[in-house]
Amino acid sequence: QAQLMESGGGSVQAGGSLTLTCAAPGLDLTINAMAWYHQKPGGTREWIATVTRWGVTAYLARVEGRFAATRDNTQNTVWLQMNSLKPDDSGTYFCNRVDDIQWPWGQGTQVTVSS
Repeated sequence: QAQLMESGGGSVQAGGSLTLTCAAPGLDLTINAMAWYHQKPGGTREWIATVTRWGVTAYLARVEGRFAATRDNTQNTVWLQMNSLKPDDSGTYFCNRVDDIQWPWGQGTQVTVSS
């Protein structure tokens, strides 16, 4: 079954970096703008970044300048480079397409930033 798969999370200290990967075997990411979302424990899923088919990006203000969403359509993959991480960035990160009808959500990847 086609599924979104996020990976690359982990535990880092404040100020550290991580790169998250979004792959989707069986789904065609190339024709969609793709977005990253952040969910804190017990919280709601919050949009943080979008990268269009052509690589144009948009970010939530609190991550702009620290995070960078990129994609490679030849690899059907999207990445989120996260720098200068803060404890408030901790949580689960998800990817999905930008569409009124989104794909079923993947499991996400967990990020823990310690102070």
